[in-house]
Amino acid sequence: MEQNNALIGQGDLPESNPQVDSSNSGAINMETLLQEEGLALDFPQAGEIRTGVIASIGSNQVLVSVGAKSEGVISGRELEQISTEDREAFEVGKEISVYVLSPEDSNGNVVLSFTRAQEQLGWEIVEKMLDTDEVFDGMVDGFNKGGLIVPVHGLRGFVPSSQISMSRRMAASGDTPEQRWSKMVREPISVRVIEVDRSRRRLILSERATNTETRQSLKERVIDELQEGEIRTGRVTSLADFGAFVNINGADGLVHLSELSWERVQHSSEVLEVGQEVTVKIISIDREKKRIGLSLRAMTEDPWTKRIEKFEVGQLVEGVITRLTKFGAFARLEGDVEGLIHISEISETRIEHPKERLKDGEKLTLRIIRIDSDQRRIGLSLRKVDSGAYKDQDLASFELDLSSEESPPEPEPQA
Repeated sequence: MEQNNALIGQGDLPESNPQVDSSNSGAINMETLLQEEGLALDFPQAGEIRTGVIASIGSNQVLVSVGAKSEGVISGRELEQISTEDREAFEVGKEISVYVLSPEDSNGNVVLSFTRAQEQLGWEIVEKMLDTDEVFDGMVDGFNKGGLIVPVHGLRGFVPSSQISMSRRMAASGDTPEQRWSKMVREPISVRVIEVDRSRRRLILSERATNTETRQSLKERVIDELQEGEIRTGRVTSLADFGAFVNINGADGLVHLSELSWERVQHSSEVLEVGQEVTVKIISIDREKKRIGLSLRAMTEDPWTKRIEKFEVGQLVEGVITRLTKFGAFARLEGDVEGLIHISEISETRIEHPKERLKDGEKLTLRIIRIDSDQRRIGLSLRKVDSGAYKDQDLASFELDLSSEESPPEPEPQA
C-alpha cells in the first residue's frame, strides 16, 4: 500500500481538489491525461471544414470518416444538391472536403455537406484572386438584364455590362437582354475579380480589367486597319449639337451633323439615339490627329438627285419665292426643290436688296442657269428669262411641248 501511494505521489495525476465532485474526478483526470499525451478526441465543430475519406456510398447517403467518434453522413437534401458530375467522381477511399452542419444528430452521426464545403473553399479562392489580381479563364454560363453570369470555382460571378469588353459589347445588338447577351452563352471569357462580399454572396467580375490594351492604343490599332470608303457597322455612343459619335471596334468616329441625313437636321437626336446600331461609310481618316470621319447619309441615295432629273440648265421653270436675304432670294420649284436667285440675277439694274423687286410667296417664271449636284444647289435667274442666249433652247422646248400634246380623236367611220 505504501508503494502504490508513492507512485501516485510522483505527479502522474493532478492534485485532488476538495471542491470537485468525487464522481467526476475520474473523467476529469482521464481527459487531462489524454490532453497531456496528445490523445484527446478531435470532435468536429459546426461550421468547420474538414478533409475526410469516403467510407461508403449508398443510394441515399454517403458516409465519410472525419476522425470523429463516428462517421459523418451526407444524406437527404445535402446529397441531392451535389451535381451529377461530382457524385460520379465519388469513390470509396477518396478524400473530399466537407462542411460540418451539426456535430451530432439524433442517431449520433456528424451531419456533413459537400456543396457547402465547396462553396466556402470557393470564397476563399476568389478572395485570394482579388488580392493577387489573378486572371480567371472561364465560360459564360448565363445572363440577366444587367450583364453576364460566369461560374468561378463553384460560385456564380456577375460581369456587369459596364465591365464587359468593348469588342464584346460592340458585338451585342438588340433591345432586350435576350437579344443582346444570349448568343454569348458558352463563349470563353477571361475575367478578374473586382469585388467580393461573402456575407451578401456577391462576386463581381470584370472582363475589361483583363484587357491591358489602353483605349488610345486600341483606337490607334483600329485606325491603322480602316480605309476610306469602307462600310462598317458601329454603335452610337454619344450625341452632340454638331453630330454623333459612333464606335467601330473600339474607336470612336464622328458623324457630323451634315452627314446624318440628306434633309436638314437641327440636332443629332432627331436621327439617332445612344446605343443604336448603325451602318456608316468611312469618309475621312486623319491618322496624325487620330480622327475618323463617318457618314450615315452616304448609305442611302440622295433624294435630291432624283428630284432634279427633270431639270436642266437653260430650262424655264415656275418658282415661288420662299425667303429673301441680302445676297438673293430662294425659290421653291416643282418637286419641293429649292434654288437661289442671286441678287445679281434679279434685275438688269443694280439693287441693294431683293425686296426692292420681289416679295415672299410671289410666283414667277425663272430660268435655271446652274446645277451643282455635288453641292446640291440650283442657280436661278429672273433677268435672263427673256435672254436671247437661250432662244434656240426655248424654241426646242416649245416645239417639244406641242408635239407632246394629245392629238384630237379621229372621227368614227359612218355606217
